[in-house]
Amino acid sequence: MAKPVKKMDVKRLTIITAINMMGSGIILLPANLAKVGTISVLSWLVTTAGATCLAYAFARAGTYSNHGAGMGGYAEYAHKKSGNFMTNYTYFISLVIANVAIAVAVVGYGSNFLNITLKPWPTAIATVAVLWLASALNFGGPRRTGNISAITVWGVILPLVTLCIVGGFFFSPHLYSSAWNPHHYTLLHGLSASIAVTLWAFLGLESACANTGAVENPKKTVPIAVMAGTLIAAVLYIGSTELIQGIIPGSQLANSTAPFGLVFAHMFNHTVGKVVVGMMVISCFGSLFSWQFTIAEVARSCAADGYFPRLFMRMSRLGAPVVGILVITGFQTLLSFMTVSPTLDSKFTVLLDLSVMTNVIPYLLSMSALVALQTIEKVPRVLARRGNIVALLATIYSLYALYATGDTAMMWGGIVTFAGWGLYGFMVPRLRISREQAAAPELATNGQPSAPDRVKIAA
Repeated sequence: MAKPVKKMDVKRLTIITAINMMGSGIILLPANLAKVGTISVLSWLVTTAGATCLAYAFARAGTYSNHGAGMGGYAEYAHKKSGNFMTNYTYFISLVIANVAIAVAVVGYGSNFLNITLKPWPTAIATVAVLWLASALNFGGPRRTGNISAITVWGVILPLVTLCIVGGFFFSPHLYSSAWNPHHYTLLHGLSASIAVTLWAFLGLESACANTGAVENPKKTVPIAVMAGTLIAAVLYIGSTELIQGIIPGSQLANSTAPFGLVFAHMFNHTVGKVVVGMMVISCFGSLFSWQFTIAEVARSCAADGYFPRLFMRMSRLGAPVVGILVITGFQTLLSFMTVSPTLDSKFTVLLDLSVMTNVIPYLLSMSALVALQTIEKVPRVLARRGNIVALLATIYSLYALYATGDTAMMWGGIVTFAGWGLYGFMVPRLRISREQAAAPELATNGQPSAPDRVKIAA
Protein backbone atom coordinates (compact mmCIF):
# COMPACT_ATOMS: atom_id res chain seq x y z
CA MET A 1 0.00 0.00 0.00
CA ALA A 2 1.42 3.39 -1.00
CA LYS A 3 2.29 5.76 1.82
CA PRO A 4 0.15 8.91 1.95
CA VAL A 5 1.90 12.05 0.71
CA LYS A 6 3.00 14.20 3.62
CA LYS A 7 1.51 17.67 3.30
CA MET A 8 2.90 21.01 4.47
CA ASP A 9 1.91 22.51 7.80
CA VAL A 10 1.27 26.21 8.40
CA LYS A 11 4.88 26.89 9.45
CA ARG A 12 6.43 25.52 6.26
CA LEU A 13 3.88 27.19 4.01
CA THR A 14 4.52 30.52 5.76
CA ILE A 15 8.25 30.26 5.05
CA ILE A 16 7.64 29.33 1.41
CA THR A 17 5.22 32.24 1.02
CA ALA A 18 7.74 34.76 2.41
CA ILE A 19 10.54 33.43 0.19
CA ASN A 20 8.30 33.55 -2.90
CA MET A 21 7.93 37.30 -2.47
CA MET A 22 11.54 38.04 -1.56
CA GLY A 23 13.16 37.82 -4.95
CA SER A 24 15.01 40.54 -6.80
CA GLY A 25 12.41 43.30 -6.37
CA ILE A 26 14.11 44.85 -3.35
CA ILE A 27 17.69 45.30 -4.46
CA LEU A 28 17.44 48.75 -6.10
CA LEU A 29 14.60 50.08 -3.95
CA PRO A 30 16.72 51.82 -1.28
CA ALA A 31 18.05 54.18 -3.97
CA ASN A 32 14.52 54.90 -5.22
CA LEU A 33 13.21 55.49 -1.71
CA ALA A 34 16.13 57.78 -0.86
CA LYS A 35 15.00 60.11 -3.65
CA VAL A 36 11.76 60.62 -1.74
CA GLY A 37 13.20 60.68 1.78
CA THR A 38 12.59 58.66 4.90
CA ILE A 39 8.94 59.77 4.74
CA SER A 40 8.68 56.78 2.39
CA VAL A 41 8.28 54.60 5.49
CA LEU A 42 4.63 55.71 5.47
CA SER A 43 4.29 54.19 2.01
CA TRP A 44 5.69 50.92 3.36
CA LEU A 45 3.02 50.88 6.08
CA VAL A 46 0.17 51.60 3.64
CA THR A 47 1.47 49.05 1.14
CA THR A 48 1.93 46.39 3.82
CA ALA A 49 -1.71 46.84 4.83
CA GLY A 50 -2.81 46.74 1.18
CA ALA A 51 -0.63 43.72 0.36
CA THR A 52 -1.95 41.86 3.41
CA CYS A 53 -5.54 42.48 2.26
CA LEU A 54 -4.66 41.29 -1.24
CA ALA A 55 -2.92 38.19 0.13
CA TYR A 56 -5.88 37.30 2.34
CA ALA A 57 -8.39 37.77 -0.49
CA PHE A 58 -6.27 35.63 -2.82
CA ALA A 59 -6.08 32.98 -0.14
CA ARG A 60 -9.88 32.92 0.08
CA ALA A 61 -10.19 32.73 -3.70
CA GLY A 62 -7.59 29.98 -3.98
CA THR A 63 -9.29 27.95 -1.28
CA TYR A 64 -12.78 27.97 -2.78
CA SER A 65 -12.30 28.39 -6.53
CA ASN A 66 -13.20 25.45 -8.77
CA HIS A 67 -12.04 27.20 -11.93
CA GLY A 68 -8.43 26.22 -11.27
CA ALA A 69 -5.72 28.19 -9.51
CA GLY A 70 -4.73 31.57 -10.79
CA MET A 71 -6.20 35.04 -11.07
CA GLY A 72 -7.80 34.36 -14.46
CA GLY A 73 -9.89 31.57 -12.98
CA TYR A 74 -10.98 33.82 -10.11
CA ALA A 75 -11.93 36.69 -12.44
CA GLU A 76 -14.02 34.36 -14.62
CA TYR A 77 -16.62 33.98 -11.86
CA ALA A 78 -17.75 37.59 -12.38
CA HIS A 79 -16.31 38.65 -15.73
CA LYS A 80 -16.68 35.42 -17.75
CA LYS A 81 -14.19 34.52 -20.51
CA SER A 82 -13.26 38.11 -21.32
CA GLY A 83 -12.29 38.72 -17.68
CA ASN A 84 -10.17 35.58 -17.66
CA PHE A 85 -8.44 36.70 -20.84
CA MET A 86 -7.79 40.28 -19.67
CA THR A 87 -6.47 39.05 -16.33
CA ASN A 88 -3.99 36.67 -17.96
CA TYR A 89 -3.10 39.19 -20.68
CA THR A 90 -2.28 42.09 -18.33
CA TYR A 91 -0.49 39.77 -15.90
CA PHE A 92 1.61 38.45 -18.79
CA ILE A 93 2.46 41.99 -19.93
CA SER A 94 3.38 42.97 -16.37
CA LEU A 95 5.79 40.04 -16.06
CA VAL A 96 7.39 40.83 -19.42
CA ILE A 97 8.05 44.41 -18.27
CA ALA A 98 9.11 43.37 -14.77
CA ASN A 99 11.80 41.08 -16.13
CA VAL A 100 13.34 43.93 -18.09
CA ALA A 101 13.50 45.87 -14.80
CA ILE A 102 15.14 42.87 -13.11
CA ALA A 103 17.69 42.73 -15.94
CA VAL A 104 18.40 46.43 -15.37
CA ALA A 105 19.05 45.64 -11.70
CA VAL A 106 21.47 42.86 -12.73
CA VAL A 107 23.33 45.35 -14.94
CA GLY A 108 23.42 47.94 -12.14
CA TYR A 109 24.90 45.59 -9.57
CA GLY A 110 27.13 43.93 -12.17
CA SER A 111 28.63 47.25 -13.29
CA ASN A 112 29.27 48.13 -9.65
CA PHE A 113 30.93 44.76 -9.07
CA LEU A 114 33.20 45.31 -12.08
CA ASN A 115 33.81 49.00 -11.26
CA ILE A 116 32.35 50.07 -14.62
CA THR A 117 30.23 53.16 -15.29
CA LEU A 118 27.81 52.56 -18.16
CA LYS A 119 26.18 55.25 -20.29
CA PRO A 120 22.54 54.92 -21.45
CA TRP A 121 23.02 52.95 -24.68
CA PRO A 122 25.64 50.54 -23.28
CA THR A 123 23.24 49.99 -20.36
CA ALA A 124 20.47 49.06 -22.80
CA ILE A 125 22.78 46.73 -24.74
CA ALA A 126 23.97 45.07 -21.51
CA THR A 127 20.35 44.66 -20.38
CA VAL A 128 19.46 42.93 -23.64
CA ALA A 129 22.49 40.65 -23.35
CA VAL A 130 21.46 39.63 -19.82
CA LEU A 131 17.90 38.90 -20.98
CA TRP A 132 19.04 36.70 -23.86
CA LEU A 133 21.51 34.82 -21.65
CA ALA A 134 18.79 34.08 -19.08
CA SER A 135 16.45 32.95 -21.85
CA ALA A 136 19.03 30.69 -23.51
CA LEU A 137 19.80 28.94 -20.22
CA ASN A 138 16.11 28.02 -19.93
CA PHE A 139 16.29 25.84 -23.04
CA GLY A 140 17.42 23.00 -20.74
CA GLY A 141 13.90 22.54 -19.38
CA PRO A 142 12.02 23.16 -16.11
CA ARG A 143 14.10 20.91 -13.85
CA ARG A 144 17.28 22.93 -14.38
CA THR A 145 15.38 26.19 -13.90
CA GLY A 146 13.82 25.09 -10.61
CA ASN A 147 17.07 23.75 -9.14
CA ILE A 148 19.04 26.91 -9.88
CA SER A 149 16.42 29.44 -8.73
CA ALA A 150 15.88 27.59 -5.43
CA ILE A 151 19.53 28.23 -4.55
CA THR A 152 20.12 31.73 -5.94
CA VAL A 153 17.22 33.36 -4.03
CA TRP A 154 19.33 33.15 -0.86
CA GLY A 155 21.72 35.70 -2.35
CA VAL A 156 19.10 38.34 -1.55
CA ILE A 157 17.56 36.86 1.59
CA LEU A 158 20.82 36.43 3.53
CA PRO A 159 21.97 40.07 3.13
CA LEU A 160 18.49 41.33 4.06
CA VAL A 161 18.36 39.21 7.22
CA THR A 162 21.94 40.14 8.15
CA LEU A 163 21.27 43.84 7.70
CA CYS A 164 18.13 43.64 9.86
CA ILE A 165 20.13 41.93 12.62
CA VAL A 166 23.31 44.03 12.70
CA GLY A 167 22.26 47.25 10.96
CA GLY A 168 20.95 48.77 14.19
CA PHE A 169 24.51 49.07 15.53
CA PHE A 170 25.39 51.45 12.69
CA PHE A 171 22.08 53.34 12.56
CA SER A 172 22.07 57.10 13.14
CA PRO A 173 18.70 58.53 14.27
CA HIS A 174 19.93 62.03 13.38
CA LEU A 175 20.87 61.02 9.82
CA TYR A 176 17.51 59.28 9.42
CA SER A 177 15.44 62.22 10.72
CA SER A 178 17.39 64.78 8.68
CA ALA A 179 16.40 62.93 5.50
CA TRP A 180 12.70 62.78 6.42
CA ASN A 181 11.28 65.07 3.73
CA PRO A 182 14.08 66.77 1.76
CA HIS A 183 11.76 67.91 -1.03
CA HIS A 184 9.07 69.27 1.34
CA TYR A 185 6.33 67.09 -0.11
CA THR A 186 2.81 67.19 1.25
CA LEU A 187 1.75 64.03 3.06
CA LEU A 188 -0.29 62.79 0.08
CA HIS A 189 2.50 63.58 -2.40
CA GLY A 190 5.08 61.88 -0.18
CA LEU A 191 2.93 58.76 0.04
CA SER A 192 2.14 58.69 -3.67
CA ALA A 193 5.76 59.22 -4.69
CA SER A 194 6.78 55.84 -3.29
CA ILE A 195 3.62 53.69 -3.25
CA ALA A 196 4.44 52.09 -6.61
CA VAL A 197 8.02 51.48 -5.47
CA THR A 198 6.94 49.66 -2.31
CA LEU A 199 4.21 47.65 -4.06
CA TRP A 200 6.84 46.43 -6.56
CA ALA A 201 8.52 44.52 -3.74
CA PHE A 202 5.33 42.56 -3.02
CA LEU A 203 4.47 41.64 -6.60
CA GLY A 204 4.14 37.89 -6.79
CA LEU A 205 2.16 37.61 -3.56
CA GLU A 206 -0.67 36.05 -5.58
CA SER A 207 1.57 33.08 -6.46
CA ALA A 208 1.81 32.18 -2.79
CA CYS A 209 -1.75 30.82 -2.92
CA ALA A 210 -0.92 28.15 -5.49
CA ASN A 211 -0.12 25.48 -2.87
CA THR A 212 -3.69 24.84 -1.72
CA GLY A 213 -3.62 21.16 -2.65
CA ALA A 214 -0.31 20.51 -0.90
CA VAL A 215 -1.17 21.68 2.62
CA GLU A 216 -3.05 20.32 5.59
CA ASN A 217 -6.49 21.87 6.22
CA PRO A 218 -6.10 24.48 3.43
CA LYS A 219 -9.21 26.50 4.33
CA LYS A 220 -7.54 27.43 7.61
CA THR A 221 -3.84 27.01 6.85
CA VAL A 222 -3.56 28.94 3.57
CA PRO A 223 -5.00 32.28 4.80
CA ILE A 224 -2.86 32.18 7.96
CA ALA A 225 0.32 31.27 6.08
CA VAL A 226 -0.21 33.81 3.30
CA MET A 227 -0.84 36.66 5.72
CA ALA A 228 2.02 35.66 8.02
CA GLY A 229 4.39 35.23 5.06
CA THR A 230 3.44 38.66 3.73
CA LEU A 231 4.08 40.23 7.13
CA ILE A 232 7.48 38.50 7.45
CA ALA A 233 8.49 39.83 4.03
CA ALA A 234 7.23 43.28 5.06
CA VAL A 235 9.33 43.28 8.24
CA LEU A 236 12.48 42.40 6.29
CA TYR A 237 11.69 44.91 3.55
CA ILE A 238 10.94 47.79 5.91
CA GLY A 239 13.73 46.92 8.32
CA SER A 240 16.44 46.73 5.65
CA THR A 241 15.45 49.77 3.59
CA GLU A 242 14.87 52.04 6.57
CA LEU A 243 18.10 50.99 8.29
CA ILE A 244 20.04 51.81 5.12
CA GLN A 245 18.62 55.34 5.13
CA GLY A 246 19.90 55.81 8.67
CA ILE A 247 23.38 54.54 7.78
CA ILE A 248 24.11 56.10 4.37
CA PRO A 249 23.41 59.80 3.58
CA GLY A 250 20.40 60.20 1.31
CA SER A 251 22.24 62.02 -1.47
CA GLN A 252 24.84 59.28 -1.68
CA LEU A 253 22.27 56.49 -1.48
CA ALA A 254 20.01 58.02 -4.14
CA ASN A 255 22.82 57.90 -6.72
CA SER A 256 23.95 54.33 -5.98
CA THR A 257 23.51 51.51 -8.50
CA ALA A 258 24.14 48.91 -5.76
CA PRO A 259 22.75 50.27 -2.45
CA PHE A 260 23.10 47.04 -0.49
CA GLY A 261 26.73 46.71 -1.51
CA LEU A 262 27.25 50.32 -0.45
CA VAL A 263 25.83 49.82 3.04
CA PHE A 264 27.77 46.60 3.70
CA ALA A 265 30.98 48.30 2.59
CA HIS A 266 30.22 51.12 5.03
CA MET A 267 29.41 48.78 7.93
CA PHE A 268 32.32 46.41 7.41
CA ASN A 269 34.79 46.96 4.57
CA HIS A 270 35.07 47.19 0.80
CA THR A 271 35.60 43.44 0.40
CA VAL A 272 32.41 42.54 2.27
CA GLY A 273 30.54 45.08 0.16
CA LYS A 274 31.85 43.45 -3.01
CA VAL A 275 30.85 39.99 -1.78
CA VAL A 276 27.30 41.22 -1.13
CA VAL A 277 27.17 42.83 -4.57
CA GLY A 278 28.33 39.56 -6.12
CA MET A 279 25.72 37.58 -4.17
CA MET A 280 22.98 39.91 -5.35
CA VAL A 281 24.12 39.76 -8.97
CA ILE A 282 23.86 35.96 -8.83
CA SER A 283 20.53 36.03 -6.99
CA CYS A 284 19.01 38.65 -9.26
CA PHE A 285 20.10 36.77 -12.37
CA GLY A 286 18.70 33.55 -10.88
CA SER A 287 15.38 35.31 -10.33
CA LEU A 288 15.41 36.61 -13.91
CA PHE A 289 16.30 33.14 -15.16
CA SER A 290 13.35 31.61 -13.30
CA TRP A 291 10.85 34.31 -14.25
CA GLN A 292 11.72 34.11 -17.96
CA PHE A 293 10.65 30.48 -17.89
CA THR A 294 7.56 31.31 -15.81
CA ILE A 295 6.40 33.94 -18.32
CA ALA A 296 6.70 31.46 -21.18
CA GLU A 297 4.74 28.90 -19.13
CA VAL A 298 2.00 31.47 -18.44
CA ALA A 299 1.78 32.13 -22.19
CA ARG A 300 1.78 28.39 -22.99
CA SER A 301 -1.03 27.72 -20.53
CA CYS A 302 -3.07 30.60 -21.92
CA ALA A 303 -2.48 29.37 -25.48
CA ALA A 304 -3.67 25.88 -24.50
CA ASP A 305 -6.90 27.46 -23.21
CA GLY A 306 -7.33 29.39 -26.45
CA TYR A 307 -6.50 32.83 -25.06
CA PHE A 308 -3.08 33.31 -26.70
CA PRO A 309 -1.72 32.41 -30.18
CA ARG A 310 -0.80 28.75 -30.69
CA LEU A 311 2.88 29.45 -31.27
CA PHE A 312 3.33 29.75 -27.49
CA MET A 313 2.38 26.05 -27.16
CA ARG A 314 5.39 24.73 -29.05
CA MET A 315 7.69 22.74 -26.76
CA SER A 316 11.19 21.35 -27.12
CA ARG A 317 11.99 17.70 -26.43
CA LEU A 318 13.30 18.80 -23.00
CA GLY A 319 9.95 20.36 -22.09
CA ALA A 320 10.96 24.00 -22.59
CA PRO A 321 8.59 26.43 -24.36
CA VAL A 322 11.45 27.61 -26.59
CA VAL A 323 9.38 29.49 -29.19
CA GLY A 324 7.53 31.38 -26.47
CA ILE A 325 10.80 32.27 -24.75
CA LEU A 326 12.23 33.60 -28.01
CA VAL A 327 9.15 35.70 -28.80
CA ILE A 328 9.00 37.11 -25.28
CA THR A 329 12.70 38.00 -25.23
CA GLY A 330 12.27 39.69 -28.60
CA PHE A 331 9.57 41.96 -27.13
CA GLN A 332 11.77 42.66 -24.11
CA THR A 333 14.62 43.64 -26.42
CA LEU A 334 12.42 46.27 -28.08
CA LEU A 335 11.25 47.50 -24.67
CA SER A 336 14.85 47.82 -23.45
CA PHE A 337 15.74 50.11 -26.34
CA MET A 338 12.45 52.05 -26.10
CA THR A 339 13.09 52.95 -22.43
CA VAL A 340 16.67 54.22 -22.73
CA SER A 341 17.12 56.80 -19.94
CA PRO A 342 19.90 59.17 -18.82
CA THR A 343 20.59 57.05 -15.73
CA LEU A 344 20.16 53.40 -14.87
CA ASP A 345 17.95 54.31 -11.90
CA SER A 346 15.52 56.36 -14.00
CA LYS A 347 15.24 53.49 -16.51
CA PHE A 348 14.48 51.10 -13.64
CA THR A 349 11.82 53.48 -12.27
CA VAL A 350 10.03 53.79 -15.64
CA LEU A 351 9.86 50.02 -16.00
CA LEU A 352 8.83 49.57 -12.36
CA ASP A 353 5.87 51.95 -12.71
CA LEU A 354 4.71 50.28 -15.94
CA SER A 355 4.96 46.83 -14.40
CA VAL A 356 3.04 47.82 -11.29
CA MET A 357 0.33 49.55 -13.33
CA THR A 358 -0.33 46.51 -15.53
CA ASN A 359 -0.07 44.09 -12.58
CA VAL A 360 -2.74 45.95 -10.62
CA ILE A 361 -5.34 45.30 -13.37
CA PRO A 362 -5.54 41.53 -12.68
CA TYR A 363 -5.61 42.33 -8.95
CA LEU A 364 -8.70 44.50 -9.50
CA LEU A 365 -10.42 41.91 -11.68
CA SER A 366 -9.77 39.16 -9.12
CA MET A 367 -10.89 41.24 -6.13
CA SER A 368 -14.09 42.32 -7.86
CA ALA A 369 -14.94 38.67 -8.57
CA LEU A 370 -14.62 37.43 -4.99
CA VAL A 371 -18.26 38.18 -4.14
CA ALA A 372 -19.50 36.12 -7.10
CA LEU A 373 -16.95 33.37 -6.41
CA GLN A 374 -18.01 32.92 -2.80
CA THR A 375 -21.71 33.08 -3.69
CA ILE A 376 -21.45 30.47 -6.45
CA GLU A 377 -19.29 28.17 -4.31
CA LYS A 378 -21.70 28.55 -1.36
CA VAL A 379 -19.14 29.83 1.13
CA PRO A 380 -20.68 30.26 4.61
CA ARG A 381 -22.10 33.76 5.01
CA VAL A 382 -19.85 34.82 7.90
CA LEU A 383 -16.68 33.80 6.09
CA ALA A 384 -17.91 35.29 2.82
CA ARG A 385 -18.68 38.65 4.46
CA ARG A 386 -15.20 38.82 5.96
CA GLY A 387 -13.59 38.01 2.61
CA ASN A 388 -15.72 40.55 0.76
CA ILE A 389 -14.79 43.34 3.18
CA VAL A 390 -11.08 42.56 2.83
CA ALA A 391 -11.45 42.41 -0.97
CA LEU A 392 -13.08 45.86 -0.92
CA LEU A 393 -10.16 47.27 1.08
CA ALA A 394 -7.72 45.60 -1.33
CA THR A 395 -9.60 47.16 -4.26
CA ILE A 396 -9.38 50.64 -2.74
CA TYR A 397 -5.65 50.19 -2.22
CA SER A 398 -5.19 48.88 -5.78
CA LEU A 399 -6.98 51.92 -7.23
CA TYR A 400 -4.74 54.20 -5.19
CA ALA A 401 -1.69 52.29 -6.41
CA LEU A 402 -2.83 52.87 -10.00
CA TYR A 403 -3.06 56.60 -9.32
CA ALA A 404 0.37 56.59 -7.67
CA THR A 405 2.13 55.09 -10.71
CA GLY A 406 1.79 58.48 -12.42
CA ASP A 407 0.53 59.89 -15.70
CA THR A 408 3.11 58.26 -17.97
CA ALA A 409 2.62 54.74 -16.61
CA MET A 410 -1.16 55.17 -16.67
CA MET A 411 -1.08 56.36 -20.28
CA TRP A 412 1.14 53.59 -21.67
CA GLY A 413 -0.37 50.95 -19.41
CA GLY A 414 -3.84 52.06 -20.48
CA ILE A 415 -2.91 51.79 -24.16
CA VAL A 416 -1.55 48.28 -23.61
CA THR A 417 -4.69 47.29 -21.67
CA PHE A 418 -7.05 48.63 -24.32
CA ALA A 419 -5.03 46.83 -26.98
CA GLY A 420 -5.85 43.65 -25.09
CA TRP A 421 -9.55 44.10 -25.83
CA GLY A 422 -8.71 44.26 -29.52
CA LEU A 423 -6.64 41.09 -29.24
CA TYR A 424 -9.48 39.38 -27.40
CA GLY A 425 -11.77 40.07 -30.35
CA PHE A 426 -9.43 38.12 -32.61
CA MET A 427 -9.20 35.25 -30.12
CA VAL A 428 -12.97 34.81 -29.53
CA PRO A 429 -13.48 32.43 -32.50
CA ARG A 430 -10.72 30.20 -31.19
CA LEU A 431 -12.27 30.17 -27.72
CA ARG A 432 -15.52 28.92 -29.25
CA ILE A 433 -13.62 26.17 -31.06
CA SER A 434 -11.93 25.21 -27.79
CA ARG A 435 -15.32 24.87 -26.07
CA GLU A 436 -16.58 22.70 -28.93
CA GLN A 437 -13.49 20.51 -28.63
CA ALA A 438 -14.08 20.11 -24.91
CA ALA A 439 -17.68 19.00 -25.58
CA ALA A 440 -16.95 16.65 -28.53
CA PRO A 441 -13.22 16.35 -29.28
CA GLU A 442 -13.63 13.47 -31.70
CA LEU A 443 -15.91 15.62 -33.91
CA ALA A 444 -14.19 18.95 -33.52
CA THR A 445 -10.66 17.79 -34.29
CA ASN A 446 -11.24 15.05 -36.89
CA GLY A 447 -9.38 12.55 -34.81
CA GLN A 448 -6.51 14.92 -33.87
CA PRO A 449 -5.74 15.45 -30.19
CA SER A 450 -7.28 18.54 -28.60
CA ALA A 451 -5.13 21.50 -27.56
CA PRO A 452 -4.60 20.37 -23.94
CA ASP A 453 -3.73 16.85 -25.16
CA ARG A 454 -1.17 18.22 -27.60
CA VAL A 455 0.49 20.05 -24.73
CA LYS A 456 0.72 16.81 -22.75
CA ILE A 457 2.15 14.93 -25.74
CA ALA A 458 4.72 17.67 -26.39
CA ALA A 459 5.73 17.74 -22.74
